[in-house]
Amino acid sequence: MMEDTTKLNTSKLGTRQYWDDLYSLERKNFKTNSEDTGECWFDDNDAELRMVDFLTENIGQYSIAEDASMIDLGTGNGHLLFELNDNDFNGPMLGVDYAEQSVKFAKEIAKKVNRADTIQFAQADIFSDAWQPGQFDIVLDKGTLDAIALSGLKTKDGSQSIVQIYSTVIEKILKPQGVFLITSCNFTEDELTKIIETNKLKVWEKITYPSFEFGGVKGTTICSIAFVKEN
Repeated sequence: MMEDTTKLNTSKLGTRQYWDDLYSLERKNFKTNSEDTGECWFDDNDAELRMVDFLTENIGQYSIAEDASMIDLGTGNGHLLFELNDNDFNGPMLGVDYAEQSVKFAKEIAKKVNRADTIQFAQADIFSDAWQPGQFDIVLDKGTLDAIALSGLKTKDGSQSIVQIYSTVIEKILKPQGVFLITSCNFTEDELTKIIETNKLKVWEKITYPSFEFGGVKGTTICSIAFVKEN
């Protein structure tokens, strides 16, 4: 039997306490220096810029439009949504995170940059049946599935890992013809496709990153894939 490479070892990066502690510290730094809005994840790979460019270059494709509704899963400091808003995406935006300190931090930044009325942030357990945020044109994930996979958490009945049911969350909140854009540093393109693709969610496009070659095998340290929800 082949090893399931989508299973990762657990890590403190998969715990709520880790992220609450991190964003508590970043909030303190922000209060001292309002220009310090925290870390931009995957900045070394220009992942956020590439995600923004991808959406900008594909306006008019599927549900991508300047006024498209967006939700950012595991929003952290909200940096991705602020960047999209800076690049003329002006539709309803919602950032959700299960870490309370993350949401407080993102709200403080939104207030500072006068986006509190434009971009909303909320604490949420996206795996809860009670969480019903509605449906969106675009769903975003920048490293969130990576953190989820490191938690080692399972469904209530213990039959599946929450990674295995992640695609059902996306299906629930994504409109038909909507786009799910995800970036990961822990999973390969093949592994992401295995986790996300369903009868309704299909791979549409992939973002190209610089590749390396080791031992005759080519690869990248990060990948981004756009999925589309079929009708």
